[in-house]
Amino acid sequence: MNSSRFVNRLQGDMPKIGIRPIIDGRRGGIRESLEEPTMNMAIACAKFLSENLRHSNGLPVECVIADTTIGGVAEAARAAEKFRKEGVGVTISVTPSWCYPLETIDTDPFMPKAIWGFNGTERPGAVYLASALGAHNQKGLPAFSIYGKDVQDMGDSSIPEDVQEKLLRFAKAGLAVATMRGKSYLALGTVSMGIAGCIVDESFFQDYLGMRNEYVDMTEFVRRMERGIYDKEEFERALAWTKENCHIGADVNPPELKRTDEQKEQDLETVVKMTLIARDLMIGNPKLAEMGYEEEALGHNAIAAGFQGQRAWTDHFPNGDFMEAILTSSFDWNGIREPFIMATENDNLNAVTMLFGHLLTNSAQIFADVRTYWSPEAVKRVTGHELTGPAAGGIIHLINSGPAALDATGEQTINGQPAMKPFWDITDDEVKKCLDATKWCPAVDFFRGGGYSTDFTTRGGMPMTIARINLIKGVGPVLQLAEGYSVELPEDVHDVLDQRSNPTWPTTWFVPKLTGKGAFKDVYTVMNNWGSNHCAVSYGHVGGDLITLASMLRIPVCMHNVPEDQIFRPSAWSAFGVNEPVGADYRACSTFGPLYR
Repeated sequence: MNSSRFVNRLQGDMPKIGIRPIIDGRRGGIRESLEEPTMNMAIACAKFLSENLRHSNGLPVECVIADTTIGGVAEAARAAEKFRKEGVGVTISVTPSWCYPLETIDTDPFMPKAIWGFNGTERPGAVYLASALGAHNQKGLPAFSIYGKDVQDMGDSSIPEDVQEKLLRFAKAGLAVATMRGKSYLALGTVSMGIAGCIVDESFFQDYLGMRNEYVDMTEFVRRMERGIYDKEEFERALAWTKENCHIGADVNPPELKRTDEQKEQDLETVVKMTLIARDLMIGNPKLAEMGYEEEALGHNAIAAGFQGQRAWTDHFPNGDFMEAILTSSFDWNGIREPFIMATENDNLNAVTMLFGHLLTNSAQIFADVRTYWSPEAVKRVTGHELTGPAAGGIIHLINSGPAALDATGEQTINGQPAMKPFWDITDDEVKKCLDATKWCPAVDFFRGGGYSTDFTTRGGMPMTIARINLIKGVGPVLQLAEGYSVELPEDVHDVLDQRSNPTWPTTWFVPKLTGKGAFKDVYTVMNNWGSNHCAVSYGHVGGDLITLASMLRIPVCMHNVPEDQIFRPSAWSAFGVNEPVGADYRACSTFGPLYR
């Protein structure tokens, strides 16, 4: 493994996890008897998390343990100061015994926090857990409850499997919250084709995500191309790599609208330059400073971005499909690396959803239209084919104009099955397979400025989660998601259905898991309840992780098919209606309000 690939390309250190060992502060034998098991519990928690988590850039997750056990407010303050200096972004308090809650809890309102109360009988940490959670809830400081199902013996430093699952789910979501804080969303252009998701709502980014907003007009691409504000050596290398590895597909335009070979060659050079420029705008490039462009070299510290493109750009210049697809993939001419988050049409709400998925899974994301529901009857009518297996109840066509990551071909594997993996697990052979499975088709005629679009079909059998944040007047942001699977169709059937949309764009055939009721009554109902024309697609069934993250940010979830035993929210949520979890989620989020307001 090449650890040199693991770099933090943004400003600011990676957040750490703070472990708070809480102890009964009474001296005279009580505290003294608990010092060792309490600190051992903290050490075991830190070791488990650091061994099982990585940041999305591949860097290891560091845990910081308080210098001493925390038996009162003075030691709590010392731990808080140490965590501040060390850059802690999320805390987990651990204890095997009763302690004094009000004197020992974490009171930082912006810090995601959990308490692991040891399930033992000698000095049960569960008593402290319940009391401390009550204190958090009374103070309006939501905290997550971690409590093992089975009783353990005092001094047992093992972590039960159910506790491990909650620790990981909480820590991944908490680190995502802390990683987004202080970063930027970069809008490259404004609103595309009247799509409301392109409207940048600054209060959403500021109040819910702790992010700032940056804006660059698309004319900046023209300025940098015409004045040569990009790395010339890298451009030549990138262009050569593109010509060698990106296979040109069919030009489906009518003869009178086909671009000449000379125009297509120029388009290829332009889209490669656009890719370099967009990346430099997001994260900067020290090479530009060497060229005399110190301001441009800094970038915008953008953890996510979106490109308007249609139509102000694409009526005259090559489209952004190549730029978006290459940036969001886990590799380019510089090798295998962390994917970027770049949304087509500057749909910043989909960009944020992609960002959530990336930070939780460490893998590339798919940007797609939720384009068409194909019923079994409709498929049979137009193709003569009867859908069977997982697709028997119908399929949803996920397709968009080229920005889907090439990882989405499914040519990477886990245990021999199609997958989308963290970049550090991807092999050079898998990169080649992803590239070979992709065709770059000259853009269709409504992209008047030309360009190239990605064309591939996602392999079937991959567990996937589609998700989307929507802004609702009077409510604010709302998350919806659906876990399911990619499916494959016979090639001739795929071709017939694909031709009815656009054969030059990437397709993922998706089937959600059904529950037989509500929004998941059937496949049609899932499609009919989707709140936007776009979705973000993550590899794996990660709905539980998304729900935990949303609760930290106080974003309610209106639609999901996650099993109840995988839903993990702060303990206060149960006070808003145990028997009505969706309504309780809305009420809790409304009561506590956005994390940073």
